[in-house]
Amino acid sequence: MVAERNGSGMATQTVEDLFRRLEQLNEIGASLSAERDINRLLESILLAAKAITRADGGTLYLLTEEDGTKRLKFEIMRTQSLNIAMGGTTGTPIPFYPIHLYGKDGAPNNQMVAAFAALTGQTVNIADAYTAEGFDFNGTRNFDKKTGYHSKSFLTVPMTNHENEIIGVLQLINSQDPVSTEVVAFSDSDQRLAESLASQAAIALTNRQLINQLEALFESFIAMINSAIDEKSPYTGGHCQRVPELTMMLAEAVNETKDGPLRDFEMTDKDRYELKIAGLLHDCGKVTTPVHVVDKATKLEAIFDRVHLIDTRFEVLKRDAEIELLKSTAALQQQGLDELSLRQRGNQLQQSYRARLRELDRDREFLRKSNIGGEFMPPEAQEHVKQIAEYKWLDQSGNTAHFLTDDEIENLSIPRGTLTVKEREIINYHIVATIKMLEALPWPKHLQRVPEYAGGHHERMDGKGYPRGLTREQMSVQARVMGIADIFEALTARDRPYKKGKTLTESLQILGKFKEGGHIDPDLFDVFIRQKVYLRYAEKFLEANQIDRVDESKIPGYRP
Repeated sequence: MVAERNGSGMATQTVEDLFRRLEQLNEIGASLSAERDINRLLESILLAAKAITRADGGTLYLLTEEDGTKRLKFEIMRTQSLNIAMGGTTGTPIPFYPIHLYGKDGAPNNQMVAAFAALTGQTVNIADAYTAEGFDFNGTRNFDKKTGYHSKSFLTVPMTNHENEIIGVLQLINSQDPVSTEVVAFSDSDQRLAESLASQAAIALTNRQLINQLEALFESFIAMINSAIDEKSPYTGGHCQRVPELTMMLAEAVNETKDGPLRDFEMTDKDRYELKIAGLLHDCGKVTTPVHVVDKATKLEAIFDRVHLIDTRFEVLKRDAEIELLKSTAALQQQGLDELSLRQRGNQLQQSYRARLRELDRDREFLRKSNIGGEFMPPEAQEHVKQIAEYKWLDQSGNTAHFLTDDEIENLSIPRGTLTVKEREIINYHIVATIKMLEALPWPKHLQRVPEYAGGHHERMDGKGYPRGLTREQMSVQARVMGIADIFEALTARDRPYKKGKTLTESLQILGKFKEGGHIDPDLFDVFIRQKVYLRYAEKFLEANQIDRVDESKIPGYRP
């Protein structure tokens, strides 16, 4: 059995122990590569270094640069015997100033051991800080005085990435003998293991930082697309922000569900990110939608609201009625009637004229109201539009014409909202454009389902949705979640050009009817109500007057 000895001749480890620590190093390297969260990654690096070198304490610094000044910033501190845990996921800030790599005169700060390691790329292994020369350990001694600690052996390792750039420093304190727990110097094998770990850690950290930067760039690009949609129409920008948030709220509620049909649904962090990206991109195809259709606030709106043209025609009809009255009155006076008959016939003409004005005013008001999109226009109202269309008037060319054009009749008779069938098809095409755009992108493996999630939010559970007519069984839970989020956001949105935002009760009434009609997923709808996702969303995004008291027992299709 071979044993390594430290500088004092004390046996520190066996060959078997070294092999065990090498295996531990390999396992650590694999786990570091898999960690996505920067804070947890930094903690894992330091804790792994402490474990593999049997150090009692340690600090991880990251190299930062601000205003041309390079510093080592304290990121993670751990000292087991003092129960110190600061930085990272602990939420406890480290109360120490960063270490400057250069003085005010520009000279390198070689007196601080961590700065020296960062400047030179050399590992510094100190057996006893109280007897070592060449470095300034006054800060360490002050710390020891305040805490009663005794900082003795130091191992300071620069963290160099695959581009040979130093990105930080790993400093370990007080190696402990595995048998006696006595503080000893860090051995040569400790140093080699720590250097190997620091190299792996630097590469893992650099990769994670690079991935985070690429993800931030990607999300900024998505935000730019949504901003472009927002610039086209202020009525869609908020939608692009709110639907992803509501999607994640509902998905998390389903993830927390432990019973019922959705109890097996689970999301990893990768799943969450994939769904988040899909939510952000779910309406990217709207960049292709003509703005005059997206912004159509009234049924007759095009470049301007054509209801004002109809107002002008009513004034023409009133003028014609007045001219007819004057002509008829003049004709009476030429008939040689006695005064009583003349007065009676004149009164009849006046009454008929005033009745005609009242009729025209009523019809004008009716068309003005019809021009405003609503939830439902009854058939008798649509028939009334056609009756008004039969009025005759003299157009600007002096020709007799129907009061309303075919296009105006079609628009004013729209049963729901403000869009004609053709305009609705133009709006609906945005989802086809979304799918085409997203399917054309070379998605990495962990984002391959983005097109499916984003492209399914207008499908229906009964197969009557669009664009592909998918049924519930053909859709993922995530796509079905997004469908509910898209509808509920639209119902409660207060920034649409054609309607005001509905209250919670009104919105849930409609959503419940959608469930009963096979429009949305019934199990997800139940979670949406039971977990009060609607209320959490409302508290964040709705006006106070929209958040009324909801009686869940009266929501269609829901059983508390």
